[in-house]
Amino acid sequence: MNAIPILYEDGEALIIDKPAGLPIERPRAGGQSLENHLDALKLGFQRVPAPVHRIDIDTSGCLLLARNPKALKRFSAAFEARQVDKVYLGIVAGALAEAEGTITLSLTKISSAEKGWRMIAAKKGKPSVTHWRKLAERGGNTLIEFRPETGRTHQIRVHALTGLGKALLGDPVYGNGQGAARTMLHARALTVQRDGKPAISAVAPLPADFAALGFGDDDLCA
Repeated sequence: MNAIPILYEDGEALIIDKPAGLPIERPRAGGQSLENHLDALKLGFQRVPAPVHRIDIDTSGCLLLARNPKALKRFSAAFEARQVDKVYLGIVAGALAEAEGTITLSLTKISSAEKGWRMIAAKKGKPSVTHWRKLAERGGNTLIEFRPETGRTHQIRVHALTGLGKALLGDPVYGNGQGAARTMLHARALTVQRDGKPAISAVAPLPADFAALGFGDDDLCA
């Protein structure tokens, strides 16, 4: 079992670089999950760390873990109060006419026997806001920076499809699943404010599958 890279560590928190394909919770059908790595992530502490938030199985990058129950409660409250800055990178096929913008939609969950569950834009849904800007175009694809203000389920994936008119490459739910082996979404950076202490902050390296599509660190300075 490969070690998960640690991007930030102190007495209260860890930020790890979660690999794409690793679920946070153990799948009902069995198999590997983050739980299999928690003992190794104790790093000398008695308690195993606990994830503060969730990112999709296919999404790689920054995931915050709390190292004790009090920290878990405080960090969870920070997410609820939107005292967290999140930066994601996503790749879509084709070009975008605009360079940047803000997507504001109300989202709700629907399900069907044929397609399972998904999130859609609906007037009676919960509000969601994402700021975005175009970083680079390579090989017919566009690299986009997303800065979500809210943390709704599948928010960026729905906003890419409905707000930009282009699903993320590889997304099997909101797109056609083509163009990549996984949904091309990466949690690039995470900063959590703390009262009386320096903020928790980390940046996750660009994944190899993003680089394989022609994007590099120079594109992130756009």
